[in-house]
Amino acid sequence: MPKAIRMYKTGGPEVMVWEDYEPGKPGSGEALVRHEAVGLNFIDVYHRTGLYPLPSLPATPGWKVQGLWRQWVKG
Repeated sequence: MPKAIRMYKTGGPEVMVWEDYEPGKPGSGEALVRHEAVGLNFIDVYHRTGLYPLPSLPATPGWKVQGLWRQWVKG
C-alpha cells in the first residue's frame, strides 16, 4: 500500500499524518506518478500553517516531485 503525509487541518508539524493512501485511477487528462523524491519548500509550510489557504483538505504537501509515470489518460 502506498503511503502519504496527509493534513486534515492547518497548524504546526503535528497536523501531518503518515498513513496508507490509495491514489485511485487517473481521470481524463491526468497522470499517475510514482514519486521517487519529494521536495518541501516554504510554500508547503505556508499551506500547513494556513498562511496561504489550500483549495481543500485533506491535502498532501510536496509540490516539487520527481518520479516515474505509471499511467496516463489522454484528455
